[in-house]
Amino acid sequence: MHKLDRAKLLLGAPLLALLVTSAQVAQAGVLEKVKAHGSVRCGVAGDKPGFSLIDDKGRWTGMDVDLCRAVAAAVLGDADKVEYLTTTAKNRFTALASGEIDILSRAASWTAERVANLGVDFTTVWFYDGQGFMTHAADGIKKLTDLDGATFCLSPGTTSEQNLEDYFGRRGLTYKTVVIEKSPELYAAFQRGRCNAISNDSSGLAARLALMNNPQDYVLLPEVISKEPLGAFVAQGDTTWRNIVTWTAYALMTGEELGVTSENVDQLRGDKTASTDIARLLGTEGKIGPSFGLDSDWAYRALKQVGNYAQIYDRNLGQQTALNIPRGLNRSWKDSGLMYAPPIR
Repeated sequence: MHKLDRAKLLLGAPLLALLVTSAQVAQAGVLEKVKAHGSVRCGVAGDKPGFSLIDDKGRWTGMDVDLCRAVAAAVLGDADKVEYLTTTAKNRFTALASGEIDILSRAASWTAERVANLGVDFTTVWFYDGQGFMTHAADGIKKLTDLDGATFCLSPGTTSEQNLEDYFGRRGLTYKTVVIEKSPELYAAFQRGRCNAISNDSSGLAARLALMNNPQDYVLLPEVISKEPLGAFVAQGDTTWRNIVTWTAYALMTGEELGVTSENVDQLRGDKTASTDIARLLGTEGKIGPSFGLDSDWAYRALKQVGNYAQIYDRNLGQQTALNIPRGLNRSWKDSGLMYAPPIR
């Protein structure tokens, strides 16, 4: 070997080690920051019933809230160690990319453009949805094409704007918009008649309708014009943190699939005859937790303190709630739905 080549090799080894160490530090960054801070900073909408809202007892509730609670239970041992920061459709991704929040759990849609351009990574689908429309019953609107030339209330920075432009543009239809950033003000404008229709994720419209004082005055149209896979985002470049958030969600889905609930998790954990899949999920077999930088009880704590996906859905959106949103596509794959978690092994 030439002396110069050998010198390059010798110089390259420490440099390579430094780069590897730096990458490891970067990947562990959010996890270590969360542990040092003592809480998970969760960006939520704060005004979406069933997903993120403060109840009449002053507690944060909702599907998006419970995902953050499950991550806190997995990482910090306590589902209550979450700080909730309300974000808007306009500033939510900036807050995440800048490090102001650790998780964006705000019923945000997974799109190629967001992952490519906003400095964020998607974790997994937490709720399958689609863009729908609400109109005033008095207007007698029966289908979306009846709204040619109408005015729509929309939130800025959402997929709803682009979807509406695509749908109407392809059909040669025209429309006007009233764009308002804050959801309460947006829905208030719609109810006052500033626009003929309001468009958003179907679940969000149904949630708002269920809580209105005069729901009979409004109609949800049957058309759904888009696919809106909703879920949590994390800042780009942190594989460790992304894995933790993603697989915590998967653990809750797997819990439903295997029949593990917050009520029976202790019994199943101590059952020597429980299936291997349950043993791996609850950490009595395998080393999945340590592979993620956690201990072996991470999924056990999330299930014990927050419940499985079905329990979370039922208490936030199910038949016993004012919203009563059918699970539809959000059923487990075993019940012909789309909720399908990769194996925890």
